[in-house]
Order: sequence, then C-alpha cells, then structure tokens
Amino acid sequence: MHAKIKAAVFGTQSYDRNFLEQANRAHRFQISYFEASLNPSTCKLAHQFDVVCVFVNDELSRAVIEELWQHGTKLIALRCSGFNNVDLKAAEAIGMKVCRVPAYSPAAVAEHAVALMLALNRKIYRSHNRVRESNFSLEGLLGFSMEGLTAGIVGTGAIGRNVIRILQGFGMKVVAHDPFPNEDCRKMGVQYVDLNELYAQSDIISLHLPLARETYHLIGKEAIGQMKTGVMLINTSRGALIDTREVIRGLKSGRIGYLGLDVYEEEGDLFFQDLSNTVIQDDVFARLLTFPNVVISAHQAFFTREALTVIAETTLKNIADFFNGGIDSRCLVTLEHVK
Repeated sequence: MHAKIKAAVFGTQSYDRNFLEQANRAHRFQISYFEASLNPSTCKLAHQFDVVCVFVNDELSRAVIEELWQHGTKLIALRCSGFNNVDLKAAEAIGMKVCRVPAYSPAAVAEHAVALMLALNRKIYRSHNRVRESNFSLEGLLGFSMEGLTAGIVGTGAIGRNVIRILQGFGMKVVAHDPFPNEDCRKMGVQYVDLNELYAQSDIISLHLPLARETYHLIGKEAIGQMKTGVMLINTSRGALIDTREVIRGLKSGRIGYLGLDVYEEEGDLFFQDLSNTVIQDDVFARLLTFPNVVISAHQAFFTREALTVIAETTLKNIADFFNGGIDSRCLVTLEHVK
C-alpha cells in the first residue's frame, strides 16, 4: 500500500532529499521533490498528490488548503514543529489533517542560541576576519564574563530547558517566563517572573516560544523600553516574535547592545537559497547587516545530522500512520494547539 502513496515535498534542498530518501527505505512512498516553496502560485504542482510535505516558509493559507483538498491531498505533513504558517481553521473545516515533528532538535537549537551569545560577547566573527587579514589587534574586541549575570528565558519547553541547563553551567542566574511553568525548571532553581520583571532583570534575553497571535511582535517598543541598557537579545524561534524596525531603533539608541538572530520575520524571500549574486531588496534586513553588534544566521539552529534524521523519520512515519489509521496524538496538529 505504501508504494502507492504519492507525496510532494516542497522547499527541498539536497540535504532534505538525502535524509528523506534514507528514511523512505522503510516505506517506499512515491516522493517528488520541488525546490519551490508551496504557495498559491505553486499549489498546482501538488495536484493529485496524497500528501504535501512542507517546511517553515511554505504558505498553507485557506486558498492553498482548499485547492489541495479539491485535487486529492489528504494530509499536510510538516517537517518542523511550528505550525504558524498553517490556517488550521480552514484545514479543520474541510477535514484536512495536519501533522508535525513535535521535537527534533531541542539540544541543537539550544546550543546554537548559546553559540550566538558567545559569538556576540567575544566578537568571534570580528576576530576571525581580522586574523585572516593578519590584524592581531584586540582593540574593539572586549567582551564580558557571563558568570554572575542574569539570563531571561522566554519559553521553557524542551529548547528553553536546554538553554537554561547550559547557561547555569556558565554560572548565570536564570529567570524565566512561561504561561505554563515547568516543574523541572523550578527544580533547577529557575525563578518564574512576569515579562516586565524579566525584561528589567535580564542581561541576556533568549526567546524560545511559538509564534501565535498573542506572541506576534512580543518584542516591540514597549518591551524594549523596559530592558536594561546594553541588553543582549537572542531569537532562534520565529522571526515575527520581534518587531524588527523597533529592534533597529533599539540598536541605534544603545538600549539593545547585542542582537543574535537565527530567524527573521520576512525570511521567506531570503533564507534557504543562495542570493550572493543578487541585490537584496529588503531594506530592513540590509539595515540589520550594517550593525557591528548583530550576528545573523540563516535559520540553521536545527541543522544537525541528528535533527535531520529525526525530522525525516518522524515525517514519513506520520504519513504511514495516517494511512494505517491514526497519527500519534503528539504529532497531530489541531485547533486545540492554538487555544
């Protein structure tokens, strides 16, 4: 039966194909790979496929979902944990099932978040470039000791917990905010506080929460105004958690002293492709690149061998489970997830 199931995989790179092909040995689905992202203009590529497999920057709007349904698609398989790009109301209204990979790289994303902190603090990127040009001066490379400082972790799911564990190893005090406090974090000595207090206390703030209506532009003018002068802000979750224009104002004023991003709210037109011979049209992103105290990576925090293996295996298992009668409830996405 599995050999007859047709899956269209959008937004694919060579590494996606490699890991999915390896995982598909156990299923033998008929997989077609498309480099293009799924959106209204590319949706016709998915006609007559049983499953569409998508990533973070694919567009699953009502129009797309309805067109997929009309042309035979029965399942949307996300190869990520976030689902903010899916109109779940539209999917549920017509009976389209949506599944995801709930946890695939909590350690990897946490490690990358801390790597951004260290790179910003110790100016690793600037030092590397200087040494390659035989410039061994230390001027402008002064960092600070993280031991004894306070880190504010917004979101204490699996990734946030891993960040806490690492930063406590550095000797940092950790405060956290989460509408659903985690007892494991409390046992680790983490103090839960409201957001205003977290902003006021923290020398480093790291975001580890999903994007939803309530968290859109969580970091905006008001939040930045409550932060310590010179705060370090890290975002490895979803780009639209921060209002980029307000963060730029914060950088210019000095309120934000360091910014580390692995995500960007308009990344769909930029990330996961080589634009080195292209003039970037996004003026806001171009402005970010002018600051010496900003480090940006292109949504690579998850990008480890271990994570890609889990993503591929779980995604294809979700597809198999669906056609065998039921997806693991931990992987199924419903409107309950946004309440």
